[in-house]
Amino acid sequence: QVQLVESGGGSVEAGGSLRLSCRASNIRLTAFTMGWYRQAPGQERELVATLATASSPNYSDSVKGRFSISRNKAADTVYLQMNSLRPEDTAVYYCYHKNRVRDYWGQGTQVTVSS
Repeated sequence: QVQLVESGGGSVEAGGSLRLSCRASNIRLTAFTMGWYRQAPGQERELVATLATASSPNYSDSVKGRFSISRNKAADTVYLQMNSLRPEDTAVYYCYHKNRVRDYWGQGTQVTVSS
């Protein structure tokens, strides 16, 4: 059972930056995807950015050029650097881990961007 622990959410003014972290434990399979989704009030959960093993990052069009996803050398922690934040980026951000067996989700961390 993969466990995900997120950190780094908070409140920031428009134009500011935040960095989210997500550490995965109990990883047993070497091929997997980690990333971030977000869900704003009244809206469906949507992809923000993902990073698969030995692959290039994948971003939603709404965050391209502003957000950057990366991982540490051990590949058990994924980061989301969020720059030029906008009020519409306000949401609960969920860490995501997918292997060939199933998907895992973190508990979510709130990001609030004020105008």
